[in-house]
Amino acid sequence: MTKKRPLPKINADTKAFWEGCREHELRLQKCGDCGHLRHPPAFICPNCHSSRTVLVKASGRGRVYSYAVYHVAFDPAFQGDLPYVVALVALEEGPQIVTNIVGCDPAAVSCEMAVEVVWDDRGKGVSLPIFRPINSHHNEVRK
Repeated sequence: MTKKRPLPKINADTKAFWEGCREHELRLQKCGDCGHLRHPPAFICPNCHSSRTVLVKASGRGRVYSYAVYHVAFDPAFQGDLPYVVALVALEEGPQIVTNIVGCDPAAVSCEMAVEVVWDDRGKGVSLPIFRPINSHHNEVRK
């Protein structure tokens, strides 16, 4: 029997982000005072410490900043996905997001590779933002 993958733990700080993901919309927090865009979500701005926050819709495009190809699963639930890519993607808007790269051979992933968001609907109202190369036209997502 395959173990179920862990789902994100949603809290007051991350609730709006995950609600956006469920609607296939990548939302970032923007400081209502200094305008700083941030991810991951937090209750105060790391730049000016304001608690005023507005949400903005991100383009869903970015570039691979850094990545690792996993050949050993850190959790048995990911064993069937080996090898898989965990990446830090720098979004066009500035913030970075930890995610997976899909839609290409893990050996083809490189820093500065242009990527776009695709959605991995996990059930229970959870959709994960993962990324694929922009030149990829595959709509398939590994589950």
